[in-house]
Amino acid sequence: MLDVNKIRADFPILSQKVNGKALVYFDNGATSQKPQVVIDAISKYYQEINANIHRGVHTLSQLATDAYEISRGKLQNHINAKFPHEVLFTSGTTHGINLVANGFASILKPGDEILVSAMEHHSNIVPWQMLCEKTGAILRVIPMNLDGELIMSEYDKLLSDKTKIVTVNHISNALGTVNPIKYMIDKAHEAGAAILIDGAQAVPHLKPDVQELNCDFYVFSGHKICGPTGVGILYGKEAWLNKLPPYQGGGEMIKEVTFEKTTYAELPHKFEAGTPNIAGGIVLGTAVDYMNEVGFDNIQQQELELLEYGTKRLLEIEGLKIFGTATAKTSVISFNIEGIHPYDIGTIIDKLGIAVRTGHHCAQPIMDFFNIPGTIRASFAFYNTTKEIDVMVEAIKKAKVMLS
Repeated sequence: MLDVNKIRADFPILSQKVNGKALVYFDNGATSQKPQVVIDAISKYYQEINANIHRGVHTLSQLATDAYEISRGKLQNHINAKFPHEVLFTSGTTHGINLVANGFASILKPGDEILVSAMEHHSNIVPWQMLCEKTGAILRVIPMNLDGELIMSEYDKLLSDKTKIVTVNHISNALGTVNPIKYMIDKAHEAGAAILIDGAQAVPHLKPDVQELNCDFYVFSGHKICGPTGVGILYGKEAWLNKLPPYQGGGEMIKEVTFEKTTYAELPHKFEAGTPNIAGGIVLGTAVDYMNEVGFDNIQQQELELLEYGTKRLLEIEGLKIFGTATAKTSVISFNIEGIHPYDIGTIIDKLGIAVRTGHHCAQPIMDFFNIPGTIRASFAFYNTTKEIDVMVEAIKKAKVMLS
């Protein structure tokens, strides 16, 4: 069991006031807050070992390089990758997806098919649309039902020998649905297709085991797992990473350069051109250490209680409808109140110190499916409490009266 008050003391931002009210932060789906140990680690890097990595023989460069590669090893262990060179540092989930999509431009031909799901974030739609425009491949969409669940029978029908890659989120950012990715991975492989899992919304809630899942690629961002912004991870199976061409050219990713020909470095450096976000990479390891110390079993238990309690309390509000009622779901509640625009609710409760997300959550096709302009999204983390949910519910009731 978590001592939530003790956990909350690790996060300095949670003790501040917003608009004169105690902050209630329910926008964790957009970004998580950072514990003091992560904040301190960022400062420590710049104060003590700031230097470029992999390139210098001097002491600071060696210290920075060691810390960066130790962090890579922590991430390898965290997701259970087979080799450290299967873990690439990126600027975030979007970068990782674009890297893979760019690589597949050398593989796809006209008429090949890419499968995405109806509940993807724009960053897992647009790169594949761009790839289709470039290669002549065709984008196919796995449909979902009114509960916000992907229809597996339709997925099975869409798979064929034309399918070259399936790309799907582990958990929906807009609905909280936990997708049956193990089934989807196995089916994709039966069809001879590769599969990429967007884990941006999953890694705050669970530890993905990429070897057990047997996915070909898994991507996520550090800032959603109590780490800094501007850093993320692309896991790729060694065979696939060796097959794909580099995404960017520059320093670090080369083995030998002449004006006649350039040869590329071995993994992982082949995909890590230029000076990376060194502090971000190092401190992402600190964040993962922190999350593991809290314990993902504890995190899941706390967040399940918040999901159940929040769902119950919100449904007490007359005219409130929840979008995303899947059986397998994480601590995200998207909802609207009949006759009131979500933006108006969000604006009013912000004045009461409550941070929620309003809009289409970079998942506009989901909103079009439900024929709504957007939703109010409350996304809970392990440092949130049921008392905070009570505060939010009372604030929404006040806003409803004001707007009715």
